Amino acid sequence: MAAQSANLPDEPHRTADIVSRKVRNVAFALLGAAGLVLKRHYSGPYAGLVHSHAGNFSVSFAVYFVVSHSVPQGRFHRLLTAGLALAAVNLFEATNGFQVMANTYDPLDYLANTAGVALAFCIDQIPFSRPRTRIMSSCDSRSSR
Repeated sequence: MAAQSANLPDEPHRTADIVSRKVRNVAFALLGAAGLVLKRHYSGPYAGLVHSHAGNFSVSFAVYFVVSHSVPQGRFHRLLTAGLALAAVNLFEATNGFQVMANTYDPLDYLANTAGVALAFCIDQIPFSRPRTRIMSSCDSRSSR
């Protein structure tokens, strides 16, 4: 009987992992938004480059993690997320802010968009799960002897 219970899915941990992943994704999306807001305060080396393209990089990074919530989990989840995020930010660029926001066209923005999505994709590859602890019952300790 103990062998059967060991093969059953660990639902509480799986649910906790999903919630933790969502919290992580929201945190990364907020980090990207913070990069967009804070870029105007940058005054170090390559300030012109940062002021011109850090917004694209930061937003693209954030969009990846926002899109991740709506893409179903599966074998190609991350690739589909990256493709949709890249399509969204590049479409925004190509349509001059969807004709809703003012946007200055710069071909290097496409590179910044790609770099932001690529970094998000790489970070999303890092395995993320909560540490699992197992409490042994008295039955488990007897069966292992």
